[in-house]
Amino acid sequence: MTASIPATHHGDLWAVVPAGGAGTRLWPLSRAGAPKFLHDLAGDGRTLLQATYDRLQPLVGERLLVVTGAAHQVAVRGQLAELPADQVIAEPSPRDSMAAIGLAAAIIERQDPDAVIGSFAADHVIADPEAFRACVTEAAAVARTGLLVTLGITPDSPSTGFGYIRLGERLDGFPTAHAVDSFVEKPDADTAQAYVDSGDYRWNAGMFVARASVVLDLLAENHPDLARDLRAIAAEPQQLDELWDGLTKIAIDHAIAEPAAAAGKVAVVPGSFGWEDIGDFEALTDLTPAQDSTREGTGIKVLGDAARVFAQQSSGLVVTGTERTIAVLGLENVVVVDTGDAVLVTTTEHAQDVKSIVEALKAAGRADLT
Repeated sequence: MTASIPATHHGDLWAVVPAGGAGTRLWPLSRAGAPKFLHDLAGDGRTLLQATYDRLQPLVGERLLVVTGAAHQVAVRGQLAELPADQVIAEPSPRDSMAAIGLAAAIIERQDPDAVIGSFAADHVIADPEAFRACVTEAAAVARTGLLVTLGITPDSPSTGFGYIRLGERLDGFPTAHAVDSFVEKPDADTAQAYVDSGDYRWNAGMFVARASVVLDLLAENHPDLARDLRAIAAEPQQLDELWDGLTKIAIDHAIAEPAAAAGKVAVVPGSFGWEDIGDFEALTDLTPAQDSTREGTGIKVLGDAARVFAQQSSGLVVTGTERTIAVLGLENVVVVDTGDAVLVTTTEHAQDVKSIVEALKAAGRADLT
């Protein structure tokens, strides 16, 4: 008989929210100065960052740290006014996810060596927060045994845009947890279909739960200098500016998750809670609900003021952030984004290529637009 784990508040559980990146595939909506986690992309009146806080708060109370870029510190504090200011940690420069999560782990470890942390990105959309919290609660219980735990998303399509987790044996004493056999990189279409058909794989959403000390001890096995410097910064915060730019730039997956999985130290809790990372405009189109309108049965979805959009014989997405009227006629799977200082017109088929526009703007000396 497996254990039943209620989704309740646990005094040793902390949430770490990395809030970084520029979301270049969502340009010009998301930019370096105003990345996607600061926007309401789900159309529910809360930004992605605020929605992340909303679903974590019932689990952790105020035990939550946000790690963000120095340029976004003021905006993050403004959006999360209920969070103490010293729980928003500003990175002097981007050093990838391991440095951000590792610094938070080191800070929490100093307060409570036995604390469990969960790392959850600021820019994800989750349809069923209760189911999400149940997964995190089980993951925290598994993490208390000393394992690194990840949440594996049950795939609803053979996506080639995500890495995958291969399930190993079931873990005794837990409702759904498995050992992790391996992490695998983004597959081609045929391989992704085979993964889904097998039932043995889950999407890797980059969510990890472990004791703070386990995160840092695993890091010390593979990148001892990085672990040492993160613990040094936590012990003496005045060393942040001196040490930060010299830290190894590496993602948490490569730094600890993959080597720990090879050593049999990683578990996965499968989850079906409606997860989306809104990586591009195709994903945003899928996420945006259709509106009742007079647009003659059009398939156009609107994020923003739908009254300013007139469309006929068209489908796709219009994002409007100005008072300008936008008309779309006879275009399928179109994406139109108007932010006032820039207009993007593309198609959902080219959604992954939008970042090339950002690169071209930078090359042309127009970093002011990126």
